[in-house]
Amino acid sequence: MDLTVVAYIVYLLISVALTIWVARTLSRNGRIFLADVLHGNEKLADAVNHLLVVGFYLVNFGFVALYLSQDDAIDDTRALFEALSVKLGVVLLVLGVLHLSNVYVLNRIRRRGVMEREQVPPVGPQGWTAAPKAGPWAPPAPQR
Repeated sequence: MDLTVVAYIVYLLISVALTIWVARTLSRNGRIFLADVLHGNEKLADAVNHLLVVGFYLVNFGFVALYLSQDDAIDDTRALFEALSVKLGVVLLVLGVLHLSNVYVLNRIRRRGVMEREQVPPVGPQGWTAAPKAGPWAPPAPQR
């Protein structure tokens, strides 16, 4: 079997396995974070989590497929490992950048929600206070 084909097979196996593992880990641990961002709405958190995972799979599998091609022929074992290390390193970097961008966006949404919650007074207005009567602190009455 040609070493280029071996490189393709190993690259695909490792890339797909890494993508699935990262997506499952992010989904499992990100659910709690999403529930907090979405103010405890569990159904919405699950739906958003699922949509993020599907998007994550589509982007990563698309990138892995596009990055599959090899320009140079692989003639020996050393070239096989070098090609695999470059390809897998790029896939890992893309996975990391996507993860960090998701966390950044969700953290911005969470911060905005926390700021909105802090601006709402804990107790509603309970009535009006009477206007102050004339005294040393009251403004002077208008003269006629």
